[in-house]
Amino acid sequence: MASLKDAQQLTKRLEDLVGQMSSELQNGNVDFEKLVQLSDEISEQADGMAETFSSVNDTLMDRLQQAGGKVTGGARRAASRATSKATSGGGNNG
Repeated sequence: MASLKDAQQLTKRLEDLVGQMSSELQNGNVDFEKLVQLSDEISEQADGMAETFSSVNDTLMDRLQQAGGKVTGGARRAASRATSKATSGGGNNG
């Protein structure tokens, strides 16, 4: 099962990639092929993060329901949004 620790590792990787992209843009000798590669990697990492959050949310919601806890409408809507984003790609991949 995905965990918040996994999300933390993905966040660190995203920070590193964004730092590389920023450096590439600032160095004056822009390599557009490298920018494309970095952008693709950032997109993949962000998708992985969305999947991790969705998985953690699903697990928590399942446990609440199994424990007989009442799941509020807000929590249900949040879970639905997370699931929709995870299954639809979660954003702009253009």
